Amino acid sequence: MNLLTESNETSPSINLARRQFLGKFGLGTAALATLLQKDGLQQSAVAETGQPGFPNFMPRAKRVIYLFQSGAPSQLDLYDYKPKLAEMRGVDLPDSIRKGQRLTGMTAQQTKFPIAPTKFKFTQHGESGAWLSELLPNIAKVADDLCFIKTIHTEAINHDPAVTFFQTGNQLAGRPSMGAWLSYGLGSDNDDLPAFVTMISIGTGIPNGQPLYDRLWGSGFLPSRYQGVKFRSIGEPVLYLNNPPGVDSGTRRRMLDDLSALNKLKLDDVGDPEIATRISQYELAYRMQTSVPELTEISHETKETLEMYGPNATQPGTFAYNCLLARRLAERGVRFVQLFHRGWDQHLNLPKAIAGQASDVDQPAAALINDLKQRGMLDDTLVVWGGEFGRTVYCQGTLTADDYGRDHHPRCFTYWLAGGGIKPGISYGETDDFSYNIVKDPVHVHDLHATMLNCLGIDHTKLTFKFQGRYYRLTDVHGNVVKPILA
Repeated sequence: MNLLTESNETSPSINLARRQFLGKFGLGTAALATLLQKDGLQQSAVAETGQPGFPNFMPRAKRVIYLFQSGAPSQLDLYDYKPKLAEMRGVDLPDSIRKGQRLTGMTAQQTKFPIAPTKFKFTQHGESGAWLSELLPNIAKVADDLCFIKTIHTEAINHDPAVTFFQTGNQLAGRPSMGAWLSYGLGSDNDDLPAFVTMISIGTGIPNGQPLYDRLWGSGFLPSRYQGVKFRSIGEPVLYLNNPPGVDSGTRRRMLDDLSALNKLKLDDVGDPEIATRISQYELAYRMQTSVPELTEISHETKETLEMYGPNATQPGTFAYNCLLARRLAERGVRFVQLFHRGWDQHLNLPKAIAGQASDVDQPAAALINDLKQRGMLDDTLVVWGGEFGRTVYCQGTLTADDYGRDHHPRCFTYWLAGGGIKPGISYGETDDFSYNIVKDPVHVHDLHATMLNCLGIDHTKLTFKFQGRYYRLTDVHGNVVKPILA
C-alpha cells in the first residue's frame, strides 16, 4: 500500500485503539486535539490550553519554580534552631525520642546514637524573627518574603523512593511528575517553549552524590507530550536543537511538513494519541531552534542582575546560572521549572560539606526571590525550596570536636515557600527539642502537593486521569491544603 494512501480496512486492534483514545479523552477533547493550523505550524490545542474546567478557581500563582535540593539538607544546620542541644552534646539520644525509628544500613550497626548539635551559629532575621543559620546570610535577608514549614514529613527513608515521592506523589516509579500534571491540567502559556523544563546542577558538598533519573520529570501514564524537557549544561541546551550539517531551515521545514502529513495519516488511521504527541513535539522542537538560543543568551542581562546572582551566574550548569535561567523561563510563560541541585547527601564530614553546598545555593536563591520581586513576578510565581527528607540529630560515625555526620531522617524537616498565594514572613509547625518528632502542625508530602496545586487554582481532588480502570491524581487518595500558610 502507498504510504500516502489511507487504508479503508479497519482492524479490531485499530478499533480498540480508537475506543481507548476516545474513552481516555472523550469526544469533545478528541475534537479539540485535532491539529490546528496556526502561523503555518501544526499544533495541539489540548497541549496549549490544558483540560476543560482548569483552573477550578482563581489562581494566585501562574507558574512554579521548584528548587529541589537533592540528597537531603540538614534542617538542624540550616533552619530548625535547637539551642538546648548544646548542653547535650555526646549524650545518647533517648529511646523515648527515637521511638524505635527504623534505621538505614548506614547506622543500623551503631550501638550508640550521640547527639550532635550544630556547630553553626543561628540568629533571628527580619520583622518575622526567623531563625537561620550563618550558612545562609543571603536567604536570611529575604526571610520576610518566605514561609518556613518546619514539619514536612514523609514515609520514605532512602533517597530514590523519597525523591520519587516528592516528584510524583508515590514512592514507586511510573507515576506522572508534578510538572507533567500541571502541563496536562493547565497547558502552556508559550507556544515556543515547553510547559515544563528541568535543569540539574552539581554542588560542591558531595559532587558525586545521589543520581537523578529522567523518569523524575517524566509523564508516567499521561501522554508523553506532558513530560519535562531537560536543559543540558554542556553543548546544546536541548539535544538535536541545531540542524545537521548541510540542512538549512527551509529544508528542515519542508521535511517536517512531509513528516507531519505522514503522521497525520497514521493518526487518522489508528487514533493513537502518541502520534499527536510526536507531531506536536517535532513542531515545538522546530520553534525552539529560535526561542531557546534567545532564552539562553544572558549577555543582555544587566551587570547588576548578574552580580546579584553571584560569580557563577554566567557559567552554564551552576545553580546560579540555572536560577537566572529559571527567571527567564518564568517570564516567558513556562509553567513549571524544576532545578535539581545535587550534593546534599552528607552522612560524614557534614560541617565542611554543608558549608560549600549552602554557599552554592544561598546567593542565587535569594537573588531569584529579589529578581522576581523587582519585576513584579513574585506575586504570581510560586517558589519552593527543599529536599527529599531531613537529617538526624544523632551522629553517624564518630563524633569529634570538629566533625560529625547525620543519617536520613524522614520524620521532620524544613521547606520554604514564597510568592504566589503563600503568606510571607511566617514559620509554620513545630518540632521537639531534638528536631526529631513533630509536636504541632504536621505537613505531609501529599499536603504540600495539595497546597501547591491550590495556589495554582487547582482542587487537587479534581485533577485526575483514568488509567487501567482507575482515576489517579498527584495526591492519590490523600492530601489536605495547608490553609494557614495561604495569603
